[in-house]
Amino acid sequence: MNSAARIEAFLEMMSAERGAAENTLSSYRRDLEDASAGIAGGLAGATSADIRAYLDDIAARGFAATSQARKLSAIRQFFKFLYTEGLRGDDPTGTLDSPKKGRALPKTMSEADTGRLLDRAAQEAKDPSMHDGDTLAALRLQALVEVLYATGLRVSELVGLPVTVAQRDDRFFMVRGKGNKERMVPLSAKARTAMRTWLAARAAVPALADSPFLFPAAADSGYLSRQVFARELKALAARAGIAAAKISPHVLRHAFASHLLQNGADLRAVQQLLGHADISTTQIYTHVLEERLMRLVNDHHPLAD
Repeated sequence: MNSAARIEAFLEMMSAERGAAENTLSSYRRDLEDASAGIAGGLAGATSADIRAYLDDIAARGFAATSQARKLSAIRQFFKFLYTEGLRGDDPTGTLDSPKKGRALPKTMSEADTGRLLDRAAQEAKDPSMHDGDTLAALRLQALVEVLYATGLRVSELVGLPVTVAQRDDRFFMVRGKGNKERMVPLSAKARTAMRTWLAARAAVPALADSPFLFPAAADSGYLSRQVFARELKALAARAGIAAAKISPHVLRHAFASHLLQNGADLRAVQQLLGHADISTTQIYTHVLEERLMRLVNDHHPLAD
């Protein structure tokens, strides 16, 4: 079999029938051509043993499990195409197991560091020496970090909040998340106060006052971009004496979840607050539960050291 021709036919199918993007097609091409070069006789005629030997080789070359899994996925798609088109009578990838990925623990922050970050944001929002423009930015940043830590919202959900959220003095509000699904999230007293203070400052600026968004900006979307918020958050962390490389909006979302679990929250409740459709997504935090259980035993069991 001419492997190069078969790969081209596969890529044409991906483009024409599935509308694959150029980047996707380029990624498939790289992975399939690399596999074909690494297998004697080419990829199209490879056996299960050939493919397994290739995967062992790239693992020995130091490829991460995620890269190995991506390459195997491309090979699986390729052979599924050959089998469907009648170009092969078997699928040699059917008996192959995917490389096991290590569980990546989410980056998070300690409660002490989170407290320092929030305190610094509050201090800057009340700094009388700031110019009006700087004060406005500081009030906005304080509202952003207070709401993010109080709710664990995704950054895209946070920056796109409607202004009506701040116009109600409710302890909970509804947010529309992934899949257009609504969920109810709690709002702390500090977050409500920060939002009301920001809302009052925002109302005094004609260019912002009529926006339907809580955090308006001169962007196509009409609201603050995720990138701008992430940059401001890192700068705030640096001013609070926290390494900027260790913080991002997503890290603060992880801190929300981790701190809840550390203080006794139920995993299912955290799943609902984060807006995870499946509990398995929330189970990345089980290490927090394990640490809590160990502390519980060590602190209270009569035979603990």
